[in-house]
Amino acid sequence: MKRMLATSLAALIAGGSMAAADEVVNFYNWGNVTPPELIERFEAETGIRVTVTDYDSNDTALARIRQGGHGFDLVVPSNNYVETWIEEGLVIPLDRDIVTNIDNIAPEWMDVDFDPGRQYSTPYFWGTTGLIVNTSVYDGDPHTSGIIFDPPEELSGRINVVPEMSDIITMAIRYHGGQQCETDTDILRQVRDTLMDAREHWLAMDYGNIDAYVANDISAGVYWNGGAMRARLQNDDLVYGYPQEGFSVWMDNVMVLSDAQNPEGAMKFVNFLLEPENAAAISNFSRYASGVVGYEAFLEEEMRTAPEIVTPPELVGAGAFSIPCPQEVNDIYSQIWTELMQ
Repeated sequence: MKRMLATSLAALIAGGSMAAADEVVNFYNWGNVTPPELIERFEAETGIRVTVTDYDSNDTALARIRQGGHGFDLVVPSNNYVETWIEEGLVIPLDRDIVTNIDNIAPEWMDVDFDPGRQYSTPYFWGTTGLIVNTSVYDGDPHTSGIIFDPPEELSGRINVVPEMSDIITMAIRYHGGQQCETDTDILRQVRDTLMDAREHWLAMDYGNIDAYVANDISAGVYWNGGAMRARLQNDDLVYGYPQEGFSVWMDNVMVLSDAQNPEGAMKFVNFLLEPENAAAISNFSRYASGVVGYEAFLEEEMRTAPEIVTPPELVGAGAFSIPCPQEVNDIYSQIWTELMQ
């Protein structure tokens, strides 16, 4: 009898281990910002396997999830898209019985306009949208978006612009003295003309160009600060510019999908990411700042003073947190963007 009980118990334990081994969380995230060692740590601690699928833009991610049948459990939208995900019912509220590390979110990132009280989202990282310039090609002021919109001769034909409509149109609006979600027709006409003229001086509109910047196949462009830092660590001729005309501050946020196949496992992963050491692992890998209290203790030293992370004091006032624009404004911007991309 004891032998039978022991055999039954062993079978139950084995079955439980097999169930844990078979459990999977499918993570849909921006490309090349998920540290492999972090995934390995979570899998070792929980027995839950994590698969990571990359996307390259907010619009790509939103369109994919809207289609359904995707199989993902988690997604990481930028702050100016979060409300859309919530309003369309694409995500579910956080389970506070599982996401117990919610208090690790820094106070300034807790009661945010795009998700008051953090009912649906937690910070993944935050950063800025600025410029990257190779000083061996151009030694002028890197802190102006004129580099992109009225390029100097030495940069003409050597520029890449990330194809994010919100980032690029907002940068162009600020270049002409306007504000986010601008509707002034005179300014928007100037924005349209500036973009169309500048496009003739751009080499490409692509994502994921760190290697190209390092090799100087591209000498300037609109880029995010973390990507710029990763490039600069491999080529010290590269500098990051904060456009004095105005630049965007943004945050990407982890959310659990309403049609998640493993919502409980997804909530456990969200909770895991809110531990300071794990948040720091994301920052050390991606080169973006975290919204988690105490992560600084685990940061690599070069992150503490990096010019891509620490905005020059005289340019701090030029930064503004990105906001979602009303649909009628986005429709106008989409018309400009469609013409630009043709």
